[in-house]
Amino acid sequence: MGVPATLISLAEVSEFKKALRQEQSTIAFVPTLGALHHGHLALVRRAKQLADRVVVSIFVNPTQFGPNEDFAKYPRTVREDIDLLATLNVDAVFLPNTATIYPAGYQTYITNRRMSVGLCGTSRPGHFDGVLTVVMKLVNIIGCDVAVFGKKDYQQLKLIEQMFRDLNHNVRIEPLDTVREPDGLALSSRNRFLSDTDRELAVRLNVGLRAAAAAYQRGENKVDTLVEEFHKVAKVGGIALEYAEIRRQADLESFESMVDQPPVLLIAAKIGQTRLIDNLELDKTIG
Repeated sequence: MGVPATLISLAEVSEFKKALRQEQSTIAFVPTLGALHHGHLALVRRAKQLADRVVVSIFVNPTQFGPNEDFAKYPRTVREDIDLLATLNVDAVFLPNTATIYPAGYQTYITNRRMSVGLCGTSRPGHFDGVLTVVMKLVNIIGCDVAVFGKKDYQQLKLIEQMFRDLNHNVRIEPLDTVREPDGLALSSRNRFLSDTDRELAVRLNVGLRAAAAAYQRGENKVDTLVEEFHKVAKVGGIALEYAEIRRQADLESFESMVDQPPVLLIAAKIGQTRLIDNLELDKTIG
């Protein structure tokens, strides 16, 4: 186990990168908001397979939180996070402050005009502008060869992939399947806010996704019917569903009525005071 280098300033990052260039090392990057769990560690393990050196950032990005969202109470566990990363021999942790990322007079943001519309974009206006902007800034600061992102934030992942294609950026984006608890609940830093009762309800989200996947495997291709299979399980008291939609995996476009390309079922729900998102790529081989 090695303690990762702690990088605070842009000058420290530059010195770190200079040393890596001299040794001709490749860099894999994992951006996070902190409050790390096994899902994040899976991203780090994948990063270690893809490059010589691994850098993880921890930054609770204010521009991706709306005025009524949980920025202030978002868990901040930097010391524990660094200890976890040390067990995986991460090379460096970038811990910028807000002024480093958004210095006085900052004005430039990245906006997607199509894929950000709908799904989480409906209830979180401006959220994806903040996500895309900070991801681009962090990738440029770190100078990585590859960046690893989880599929749990599926719309976010697709937007990030689109951004780098559209802007002719040569960083490689590596997606990783959602890491789940043994009962199927997707790992999330927000799960810690669920009461025991809420936690039992939250499992229904994954059960519902699996029910839709099983129907698709049996040959069901009607969008409304597949969504209804999810609703049969998850549309219960205590779960306030925000959306449950079938979209195309490739570009998140909607289907008219029948699934004719590889689909993904994306959902968001509030349980208690906690907002959870999840998704499942539907495939004919899923049981």
